[in-house]
Amino acid sequence: MDRLLSMRAFERVVDEGGFAAAARALDISAPVVTRLVADLEEHLGTRLLQRTTRRLALTDAGRTYLQRVRNILQDIDEAEAVTSSQTQELAGVLRVHAPPVLASHVIGPLLGKFHQSYPKILLDIEVETAKEPPIEDFDITLLGADAGFNADVVARKIVEAETILAASPDYLSRRGAPQVPADLARHDCLKLKTPTAHPRYWNMWRTDKPKKMAEVEITPVLLANHTDTLLQAALDGGGITSVSLDVVAPYLTEGRLVRVLAPWITGRLAMYAALPSRKFIPQRTNIFLDYLVDETRRQISKALEACA
Repeated sequence: MDRLLSMRAFERVVDEGGFAAAARALDISAPVVTRLVADLEEHLGTRLLQRTTRRLALTDAGRTYLQRVRNILQDIDEAEAVTSSQTQELAGVLRVHAPPVLASHVIGPLLGKFHQSYPKILLDIEVETAKEPPIEDFDITLLGADAGFNADVVARKIVEAETILAASPDYLSRRGAPQVPADLARHDCLKLKTPTAHPRYWNMWRTDKPKKMAEVEITPVLLANHTDTLLQAALDGGGITSVSLDVVAPYLTEGRLVRVLAPWITGRLAMYAALPSRKFIPQRTNIFLDYLVDETRRQISKALEACA
């Protein structure tokens, strides 16, 4: 027996004054309503309604039970309404997990404008580098990956960006800009350490001629496994570094960094938003994801215009 449906059928029979009217209100057949109420009475071991050919009347037990049933059904309806409103309403807490580089250079600069547009959404951001991000614990988990990312998670691509070479105007005024990839051998290079990349080589491709590749030998003046460290060193005039366009876009637009060796790139990376489930996604989550997509792509477009 569906106890909840039986309770609703009983309440509606009383409110509508009959089984046929209750059936129409519940959009089920009259025999089903009759069976639900009979099953409820059998389960309780007492008669709830006195049935005559002309009318229905509550028994004393039925009157007492109806008061409790109304409270129970009202609590359930209110609980469902609250949960549904959290899914639809542009309000509430949105929990986001992000690695440091994305939190600092992609998410952080966008939050002020987002808050102005959606002041009732509270962003709760956990910044952490995790080998296995706790996707189930957050509304959104931001991931940086290569363009061929295909993990077994529910994820939406936010943006795909080229990784480019950049340096500060101060550095380039002192050392000059490299004209061809081989020139990097005579420059101060700031290199990211990864388990798969050789520390003394940059593999490069031309975007206008994808099959044209170069493996450039360099002598790094700084090796680090931390993108922020390399980016700050480049901003301070320390040399040339490779960085994803979505991360470096604001600095290119402001002129604090300058792209070098265009149209050569060192790879392609993508930012994904992993979700705990593809069902019942709150509206505030969708709104933030749409905002993130629009703003990051707009920033990249502005940066490319500044580099042109």
